[in-house]
Amino acid sequence: MEKLAPEHWEIHHTDLSGIPLYNADTESQGDPPSVTEFKERIRQADGVLIVTPEYNSGIPGVLKNALDWASRPVKSSVLIEKPFAIAGATPGGGGTAQSQAQVRQTLLAMNAYTMPGPKILIGSVHEKLNQTTGELEDEATLRHIEKFLTAFEQWILYFK
Repeated sequence: MEKLAPEHWEIHHTDLSGIPLYNADTESQGDPPSVTEFKERIRQADGVLIVTPEYNSGIPGVLKNALDWASRPVKSSVLIEKPFAIAGATPGGGGTAQSQAQVRQTLLAMNAYTMPGPKILIGSVHEKLNQTTGELEDEATLRHIEKFLTAFEQWILYFK
């Protein structure tokens, strides 16, 4: 997706592995540095693209945990009125539909602006990759991703 993004986009990746499990007792003592950094990245972004796998027909725990931290404090969360888009790929046939639905539900609860479509639900992704480079090479999927990224840019601009 990054290779297909408009050249003027500034893209930042966020590693969620250092974010501790959400705990209100920990939060009451102040956000851990990894949480502060995560929230600041969201705050500074014009829009947030979440690319998620699907584990056991649902949202990966590390992603749900990060969104729970970002949702705090509830009345001034960095998620409120922030434009989001969600995409995902899986070897299974469902294309992360259930995971994405759960991410949408969490973002809806926080009054985030989640792009309704087009959706990126890439099933059987292993069949669409170049076996040597690991790059996505399915032309129909690549065209759909381009449409998705164009729509996301319009979604972000709508809320600016």
